[in-house]
Amino acid sequence: MYPEKVPSAFEIASLLGYDGIEVMVSTDASSQDLNVLRRLSDYHQVPIKSIHAPCLLLTQRVWGRDPWGKLVRSKDVAEELGAEVVVVHPPFRWQRDYAKEFVEGLARMQDETDVLFAVENMFPLKARGAEAGMYLPDWNPVDQDYPHVTLDLSHTAVSGSDAIDMAGSLGDRLRHIHLADGVGITNKDEHLVPGRGNQPCGAMLESLAEGGFKGHIVLEVNTRRASSRIERMEDLAEALAFARLHLAAAAHTWEVTSAGEITRRGVRR
Repeated sequence: MYPEKVPSAFEIASLLGYDGIEVMVSTDASSQDLNVLRRLSDYHQVPIKSIHAPCLLLTQRVWGRDPWGKLVRSKDVAEELGAEVVVVHPPFRWQRDYAKEFVEGLARMQDETDVLFAVENMFPLKARGAEAGMYLPDWNPVDQDYPHVTLDLSHTAVSGSDAIDMAGSLGDRLRHIHLADGVGITNKDEHLVPGRGNQPCGAMLESLAEGGFKGHIVLEVNTRRASSRIERMEDLAEALAFARLHLAAAAHTWEVTSAGEITRRGVRR
């Protein structure tokens, strides 16, 4: 919903019929406040399914500067709100001490909670044809020892990765999807509405549904260029319709949450 605030996200998710929401903890104060989030969720009857930890460049000071402290706080908020997943990025390359302990430390934290820490695939930056590593141990989670992974299809567009192949390589470790599109512009994370780029968004959804995927499908699209709230809502409605259409095409009846999970109807989540 950016540049609108978190309350607008809950309102629009409810109006459009989304089944849940992922909260990205950002510089918006309402995204950081447990009590505000609980009230918004209760009022709009939109459950919070996942929390995105404040690990962006823009959120380096949100919930303190200690990266481990951010993850602990994110986990605590997720537990309080009933969210099942905390999305986290790999460390920046200048966070060397954090990066050195990241895999082992994340495993220790995972042993202490039922909330899943799902590390997101990122992408390299490119300058004059050469790649510049921005993340440690790597932007690509496939070869890292993470028990749970988030796959972002806008990020696969930037990195030039094969999203279907990456999903297959991750296997059961794939627990969370950020559904978006992109055309692969260098260094530009587009987050287009699914179907407006060249990523295999539809094929990915159908494959996940056929395979009985039990994780979350989160529509993470960029609407900041929308000229009005109506246009923003139309983009979000189109994204939701795309997801539901391709899940239904998988020969089963499935349910998709707006920031949510897919399940067979009649089967307990």
